[in-house]
Amino acid sequence: MEDKILESIAYILPAAVTGFVAYYMFNSFIQQQNTEKKMQLMAQNKKESLPLKLQAYERMLLFCERINPVKMLLRVKPLSENTADYLQLILANIDQEFEHNLVQQIYISNDAWLSIIAAKRAIINKLKQVAEVSNSANDFRENILIDYAKTLPPTETAIDFIKSEVRKLL
Repeated sequence: MEDKILESIAYILPAAVTGFVAYYMFNSFIQQQNTEKKMQLMAQNKKESLPLKLQAYERMLLFCERINPVKMLLRVKPLSENTADYLQLILANIDQEFEHNLVQQIYISNDAWLSIIAAKRAIINKLKQVAEVSNSANDFRENILIDYAKTLPPTETAIDFIKSEVRKLL
């Protein structure tokens, strides 16, 4: 009886070892195949989404250029001499540009979006401050142009950030 048990163990042990080795080899092979498929899928998705991301960054850079106070004041002329009316026209222009590009935040990094929002808020605050001390729409325009001749507009910081993000993508 003991001989039969030892004989059974002699047959079962090599079969069990071979089975475990085969299991681990097939398991690692299947995991490697899955990893390669995931990498291929990620590469394909990245290849397809890169043009969308670049387009979003382009549009947000254009947004920053369009809300640059110096360029905006040259593009948007006052309808009257009333400073408050002109300020509202400028702010409406900024809001319209922003709403037009709002969906782009899906495709750009959160940090880039926050830098764009910060630039927009800084410009709006500065416009409101200068409007309070200006006597007319033309005086308001002159004060803004003089002020931004001394310092860079916040949009330049956002544009630099956007450019660095695009460099990372490429």
